[in-house]
Amino acid sequence: MNALLQYAEDFFSLFFPQLCSGCGKNLFKNETIICTACIYNLPYTDFHLDEENAVAKQLWGRVPITAAYAFVHFNKGSRVQNLMHQLKYNQKPEVALKLGEMYGLKIKDSEVAKSLELIIPVPLHPAKQKKRGYNQSEFFAKGLSLSLGIPVGLNLYRKVFTDTQTKKSRFVRYENMKEVFAIRKHNDIENKHILLVDDVITTGATIEACAQELLKANGTKVSIATIAFTN
Repeated sequence: MNALLQYAEDFFSLFFPQLCSGCGKNLFKNETIICTACIYNLPYTDFHLDEENAVAKQLWGRVPITAAYAFVHFNKGSRVQNLMHQLKYNQKPEVALKLGEMYGLKIKDSEVAKSLELIIPVPLHPAKQKKRGYNQSEFFAKGLSLSLGIPVGLNLYRKVFTDTQTKKSRFVRYENMKEVFAIRKHNDIENKHILLVDDVITTGATIEACAQELLKANGTKVSIATIAFTN
């Protein structure tokens, strides 16, 4: 029976091969979602080893965070751009789950990670999430949770719908993010060290607005982690 099942799987993969979300090449049997070559060649930041990394510096003087990290560098035409495109536009939230698991394993022994108590994803507006079908940042949070053994909380929600920020100036992005987010169940996050996560950080306007809202809860500390950082 096992041999028959294996034959069926091999036959299926011959006509419907599983492709790497980073480079588009066929995945081998022991590979899932991202091939070994892409995993080896991703432009890792190692920001968790440097307290004064580029993400942290970008937020200095704007929001009192404990630490700020990003997993990989984002460059146009790169494997990372392919991964983000598959994640956000091709109905592949499993990419974020995989990257979250990978990043969790990388940072789990850091002093900051050891003090984390809750992971909260940057929320999408309900209308946008309904259209996409999922929140990619939530899947990244779930992947981190699997590796770090820390629960995910959906305490943060977006109360105002905002248009895409991609082509807006830095100032306009900041203005658009004012009073966009709110917290449900303040008691659940009080006196906790929270890891706030998102997919990509560019100007930091969205992540800053979320962090400021979370810090309104008594005794809360906030650290930040994103999948990618745009150079």
